[in-house]
Amino acid sequence: MEAAHLGEISALLGRVREGEPAAREQLLPLVYADIESIAAAYVRGGGSLEPRGLVHELYLRLAAGPLDARDRKHFFSVAALAMRQILTDRARRRRAAKRGGDAVRVTLSGLGASDDALDLIAVDGALAELEKRSPRQARVVELRGLVGLTAAETAEALGISERTVHTEWRLARAWLARALGAANPPS
Repeated sequence: MEAAHLGEISALLGRVREGEPAAREQLLPLVYADIESIAAAYVRGGGSLEPRGLVHELYLRLAAGPLDARDRKHFFSVAALAMRQILTDRARRRRAAKRGGDAVRVTLSGLGASDDALDLIAVDGALAELEKRSPRQARVVELRGLVGLTAAETAEALGISERTVHTEWRLARAWLARALGAANPPS
């Protein structure tokens, strides 16, 4: 993303928080490509929704309610969490309709030695349990493993040190590997 757009996104988010309707319309074209790449990372393991469809569902959700993102990184964190919720809701509906069949699969970057896709409902459940145990570790997993931010970007987004991100990431991966039944947690 161009440096000129980075400041513009944060400025537009400020205007959205202040209630300026035109700012919301100006925001989408600036963030669309980045949101679509996050969506692609979510659906790369398969599923019934294409990245563009996920972005459109996200946009409908964001357009329907208030948008309280502090800055660009917080906005992308909120967007990623909303995408996870959209996919999880869809997976639950599909599973209920088919009585346990066709679980949606996702890849959680950096979780294990293999790139095997994981059941989205299982990942969501494990992240919910991790969030009860350590909300910060859950945020680190969302930003690093699902959104794909670097350790430095995650540290900036969460207002913690990069060293803390590395520690929390390592602990969260080990916990999630056990929770999701991964044979070999990453080193």
